[in-house]
Amino acid sequence: MIYFVVSLASGLLFGIMDGFANANPLATRLYQLYNPVARTAVNVPAGIVIDLVYGFLMAAIYLLLYHSLPGGLGIIKGVSYALLMWFFRVVMSVLSQWVMFNIPYSSVLYTAGAGLVELLVIGMLYGLTLKPKEEE
Repeated sequence: MIYFVVSLASGLLFGIMDGFANANPLATRLYQLYNPVARTAVNVPAGIVIDLVYGFLMAAIYLLLYHSLPGGLGIIKGVSYALLMWFFRVVMSVLSQWVMFNIPYSSVLYTAGAGLVELLVIGMLYGLTLKPKEEE
């Protein structure tokens, strides 16, 4: 039951934090370069479903990796997981975009920083609430 609740909460947090990170005035200014290819309206139902799926998958992967993550305390494991996910989910993506497209450093750094904050919040949530069944 805790897995379901935490997964659902993390999926909702993904959506809320994505909305804040991408719709604030600073992000709007930094992401203007995407206007020629950006959608005129966001597909909110698809975004909600995708973020909820992310929440469930990320929580499941956290539990699978739990014993391999450094740290004795759950919060440390959560931060370790967050940094790992940040590298694979955010850093690799922004560096690839920077290599392939003419994107200002400020936009790349903002995306990397916003992704780090988002994943640290999610990782700490997992670290404070999720443990494999044999450890509950």
